[in-house]
Amino acid sequence: MAGAGLFQFLSFRAGSAAILSLLITITFGKSLIELLRRKQVGETIRDLGLYGQMEKKGTPTMGGIIIIAAIVIPVLLFARVENIYIILMLIAVIWMGLIGFLDDYIKIFRKSKQGLAGKFKIFGQIGLGLIVGSMLYFDDDVVVREYSEPILMDHGQVIEDFTYVDERSTKTTIPFLKNNEFDYSNLLFFVDEEYTWLIYIPFVVIIIMAISNGANITDGIDGLAAGTSAIIGLTLGIFAYLSGNAIFSDYLNIMFIPNSGELVIFCAAFVGSCIGFLWYNTYPAQVFMGDTGSLSLGAAIAVLALTVRKELILPILCGIFLIENVSVIIQVVYFKYTKRKYGEGRRILLMAPLHHHYQKREIHESKIVTRFWIAGILLAIFTLATLKVR
Repeated sequence: MAGAGLFQFLSFRAGSAAILSLLITITFGKSLIELLRRKQVGETIRDLGLYGQMEKKGTPTMGGIIIIAAIVIPVLLFARVENIYIILMLIAVIWMGLIGFLDDYIKIFRKSKQGLAGKFKIFGQIGLGLIVGSMLYFDDDVVVREYSEPILMDHGQVIEDFTYVDERSTKTTIPFLKNNEFDYSNLLFFVDEEYTWLIYIPFVVIIIMAISNGANITDGIDGLAAGTSAIIGLTLGIFAYLSGNAIFSDYLNIMFIPNSGELVIFCAAFVGSCIGFLWYNTYPAQVFMGDTGSLSLGAAIAVLALTVRKELILPILCGIFLIENVSVIIQVVYFKYTKRKYGEGRRILLMAPLHHHYQKREIHESKIVTRFWIAGILLAIFTLATLKVR
């Protein structure tokens, strides 16, 4: 078949995945919005005294369905689905998407403002963490390639080619350090390293919980979570491409992770779906992603970082998610402390999370979102700089 050879090229498949995901979200997004309106799947708004807030009442939610479809369909069509990393990403997106869907369903159709009980969300995140952590630790296809040094003759001629060994490893990357590889097994100096999973898997669980909840909290104003996720997904796509390419990984002196290049296709679909969703989600939003979208996007980002062994860079790359999470924690802790000490609760911010604080200061949400995107781009550039700045 003419042109079939193009599918051998990662760049062609990634570009096709990005275009298809964009087309799916833009083309079918409108139909989904109309369907959600007919089913009266509208957002219930609690009056927090924010400007323009009540105007959003009844806006269709659960738009994350189209995001998930726009990720999964191109990945199934263009990626090698037998690849362990692609399997992990599909599990992460669908698993957390289902939990988010159940949460949205209970809020809308059962008329419960709380949605799915928090403990069940936590159990779901822990369950995904256990699956992902176990597969990354125990699966024989999850390896790092280590090259040996060539043997040279006196006149500088190579008499033996590079040899390599693919080994299962719990190594990861520490940003800004010269010898920037760290092995989780080093934390178990008091027991045999075969028990490294006792440290590694719980750490995976914590990362997935932190990032998915961070994305969920960030999804508070039009376009913020989708735009921020697109920036993060593009950055992780670059890391995946470099880590899965023997030449670039050697030049940059980073870990070469065989078969991780397929993640570029997932990242392309991920970014395409987020940008396509912004067509309907930017101010004034015609649809909200709901927990269906935000939890799945956060989980995908966490698992992506874990697969390319860049999870320790997430506090920088996902700085927007981090500051949103921290703003809520600080606000709650300070309020409880002052209530216990002074008899009345006091606040550091006008409202948490942070984007609501700026809304309370009467800054238009479009300006807030744009400035958060700019901050996200700067954090992404700073994160990419860790490839050479050590």
